Amino acid sequence: MNHPPAHHPLLEVRDLVVRYGPVTAVDRLSFTLDAGETLALNGPSGSGKSSTALAVLQLRRPDGGTVRFEGRELTTLTERELRPLRPRMQPVFQDPYGSLNPRHRVRDAVAEPLKVRGAWHRSDGPARVAELLDRVGLDPSYGDRRPHELSGGQCQRAGIARALASEPRLLVLDEPVSALDASVRAGVLNLLSDLQDEFGLGYLFICHDRAVVRHFADRVVELRDGAGTGRVT
Repeated sequence: MNHPPAHHPLLEVRDLVVRYGPVTAVDRLSFTLDAGETLALNGPSGSGKSSTALAVLQLRRPDGGTVRFEGRELTTLTERELRPLRPRMQPVFQDPYGSLNPRHRVRDAVAEPLKVRGAWHRSDGPARVAELLDRVGLDPSYGDRRPHELSGGQCQRAGIARALASEPRLLVLDEPVSALDASVRAGVLNLLSDLQDEFGLGYLFICHDRAVVRHFADRVVELRDGAGTGRVT
């Protein structure tokens, strides 16, 4: 008798621990995230939100626990073994200007992930960059500009286009709208919702604003007391 394959969450974190010297930033935190779902990490400054994000992305190796992405344990992999997985787990950071190289034009920033994963071709590469910019609501002509020539919202959209160029399955959104004006913030959140519907992306959404979390997230992990312990609601 044939059995259907077991379902694996897109992301599964168990008993995660992150320490900085004697300080425990994240203490045995556990949660799961499915494709097409938004899970928010909500809490005040110092509650372990960004430390959790870095550990999920393996940009900061955790001191304990497990991180499984698409069923594969990440914490035991070498950097060389992680390299082919990294395009599938992309961050979008709080500072839209800091996430892009100020010396590069936007089109070069968006093209870079295509080149890294061998998907850049002279014949259709520029058209692919233009398509990505258009998909995030930017006129392709903005590709000729440098980050400082864009508004904060435009720059964040360019950063999202850059993340999409890697064809990710998971976006780790670290306060992606907290630096934006309210009207611009709504537009970026709507864009993210549309992209999730279109591509089935999973979002780990880090945010301190409860109103934004209630509007945007499917489930919430509440972090508090600086220890990173939490509950899923």
